[in-house]
Formats: sequence, C-alpha cells, structure tokens
Amino acid sequence: MSDSQRNLALDVFRGITVCFMIIVNSPGTWDIMYAPLEHAPWHGFTPTDLVFPSFLFAVGNAMAFSMYKYESQGEGVFWQKTIKRTVIIFLIGYLLYWFPFVREADGGGIELKPLAETRILGVLQRIALCYFFASLIIHYGSKKIAIWFSALALVGYWIISYVYGDPNDPYSMVGNAGLRLDLFLFGEKHLYHGEGIAFDPEGFLSTLPSIVNVIGGYLAGDYIRRHGNSYEGIAKLLLMGSLLIFGALTWNMAFPINKKLWTSSFVLLTVGIDVLILGALIYLTEILRRRKWTPFFLVFGRNPLFIYIIADLFLTVMFMIPSGDDNLQSAIYSDVLLKIASPINASFLFAVLYMLLCWSVGYILDKKKIYVRV
Repeated sequence: MSDSQRNLALDVFRGITVCFMIIVNSPGTWDIMYAPLEHAPWHGFTPTDLVFPSFLFAVGNAMAFSMYKYESQGEGVFWQKTIKRTVIIFLIGYLLYWFPFVREADGGGIELKPLAETRILGVLQRIALCYFFASLIIHYGSKKIAIWFSALALVGYWIISYVYGDPNDPYSMVGNAGLRLDLFLFGEKHLYHGEGIAFDPEGFLSTLPSIVNVIGGYLAGDYIRRHGNSYEGIAKLLLMGSLLIFGALTWNMAFPINKKLWTSSFVLLTVGIDVLILGALIYLTEILRRRKWTPFFLVFGRNPLFIYIIADLFLTVMFMIPSGDDNLQSAIYSDVLLKIASPINASFLFAVLYMLLCWSVGYILDKKKIYVRV
C-alpha cells in the first residue's frame, strides 16, 4: 500500500474532524443549538466532545507516517523539527487569543490589549505541548514504553485529581486540582473565563492525560502502516476500540467522563471511538473502495491547521465588523437566516454556511496544490 493510499483514511478522518469543529464553533447564536452540537455541561459526553480529542488523535496518527522517515537523519533533525513545530503552533494559538491585539481605551481611542490579561493555554497550545511530549516519548522509547507511559499517566492523573482536589467534590469545576494548579502557575487573568469563572478546560494538569490521545493515534497509525488494509488488521482495530470504550464506561463509575477535566475515562472513550471510526474509514475507502464522497473532506484534511486558523480569524473579524446595531455575524443570523428558518435551524444554517465558506478557501488551496505545513 502506497503512502498516498495509506494516508487517505487519515486525511478523511482529519477532514471530518475539522469540518465538525467549524460547525460546532460557529452557530448563528449560542442561545439555541441542537443538543449534539453542544458540549456536555460537566460530566457526560456529546458528539461535540469528540472533536478536540480526535484532532489530537489525528496528530499522533500522522506522526506514525512521518517520524520514521526523518528519525534516521539524526538527533539534530529530530529536535529541529520537533521544537520548530511546537513553538510555531503554540505561538499561533497564543496570538489567536490576543487578536485583534487592541481594544477601546476607557478614555476613548484604542490601546494595546495587555499581555497580562491574555489567555496562555488553549486549543492550539495543547496540541503543541501534546505533540512535543509525545514526540519525545516515541522517539526515545519503544511502543511498549509509550503504552506504559499512557497507563501511568492516566492512573497518575486520577490519583492526583482525587488527592489534591476538594475533599468534598474533587471533580467539580471549582474544586478540581487542575484549577488550583493553573491559578498558582498563571493567575486568574491568564485563564479562560467562558464558564463564568476563571477555569481553563485546556489547563496545565489536564495536558498530561491528553498526551495519551496523541500516543493512541500514533499506535493506531503505526499498526495501520505495518499491517495495511487487511480484514484482520481492521478487525483488530475494531476490537481494540471496543475494549477501550468498555474500559472507559467501567472507569466512569469512579472517575466520571468529563471533557473539561479531560478525565482518564474520557481519554479511553475518545481514543476508543476514534479507533473505531478510523477502522470504518479504512474499510470504506480501501476494502470497499467507496471514495466518491471523500474529496469534500480531503479539502479540510490536507490543510487542517491553516483552515482551523482562518476559521477562527474570520469569525473574530465578523464580530468586529459593525452592522446596524450589532455585528456582521449577528446581522446575518437575525436579518437574513431568521427570515427563512426557525431560530434553531437558522443558527445551524449559519454554522453550515460558515463551514462551506472555510471549505471554499481550502478548495482553492487544494486546486493550486498549496498545502500549509508547519
């Protein structure tokens, strides 16, 4: 199986992830949405909760097809590539939270947004950190060591969360150990405030179990690279995915599935589901050869990071552009889409149209064979 064939299912997997990520991040209004497009309020799981861990899984999956190619080139090449990617992705994530860099000053005019109030961690920052640590573990250790690290990280995170969390409720938003560590390391102003309090769902402590999502993707990708698209290989993927989901549901009784805390049971659940999805995609695209539906998602999958960035930037710019008494995003939803659909359908329609706008940018890049790599 050639690299291009071997990467088809992965590119489609990445494309589906980015497509869904844009839809759930850009509703016409956050006041009314279909339930599957919302995150679980706290404990629990929705399809939307699968998006971010799937992106991490795809990062690891891609590493299985790239790392072995340059590892033989020496330590210098490995460290150069790894540090470069980590720094660039982390910095882009930080700048996205700082953007548009200026704000209206109290006395009129504009002023530079203070770095002292800018969120430090976040989605891209977590991707960067997980990629970095997973790369070190995989480069300097065997697959067996990666598995042992994953087991120790998940169990260790459970123990830390229980021991250092609030004795009355260690897994609550205000009593979890991760929040206490983030407040100590970064301070309240550098954390996410979208939950109504200073609490970062991409906090420092919960980065530890999220590394396992990358390692899980790497192990799955390495297995696919070595065993190809055989029925036996797909069957073993499906079996492993099912076992991981069973383990997650069992662990959930003691350490609840929770995306915002990135609990160990959440890791097992999401890796298990991703393994099942990837196995199904390989079966569809390689065994059954049903590929007519794949080009749409390949547009996203071939430029995932760049499209994610422009999707975030475009939406921020739309909020900044005034339109009547509101901004451009709200005007499109209220003055256009609400006239042709019910509020919940108008909100969903905005998200779909915005996703298609981002897709069109990716389509142009794909046609010109422009692929933005870090």
